[in-house]
Amino acid sequence: MSDTRLSFKEMCAEFDVTPRTLRYYEYIELLQPDREGRARFYGPRECARMKLILRGRRFGFPLEDIRQWLLMYEKDGTEHQMQVWVEHATSQLEELARQRAQLDETIEELRSLRDGVAEDLRKT
Repeated sequence: MSDTRLSFKEMCAEFDVTPRTLRYYEYIELLQPDREGRARFYGPRECARMKLILRGRRFGFPLEDIRQWLLMYEKDGTEHQMQVWVEHATSQLEELARQRAQLDETIEELRSLRDGVAEDLRKT
């Protein structure tokens, strides 16, 4: 990504988000684009923030946690931000492992049920 600014439409395309999503991220103050009249422009800072937001969402973090990390970076610097992130990441990894175990159990139950019904069909 170069140091050029992106328009609203270019930002949506660059990060594959809807205009509604981008406006919402602005509304909850995750992003603060430059404004010129009604036009919005996103510089390198906002693009970097967007990458972090999308990465956090992909990992399953709530937007409020992401907003707090971004605020921490601005107020306390990267070391404090990283310490808090490590704590949250550890917790999220535990939650994802729990969800995976539930999903594996559900898959096995469905597979067993399907196999039983398929076996009954073969007998008829």
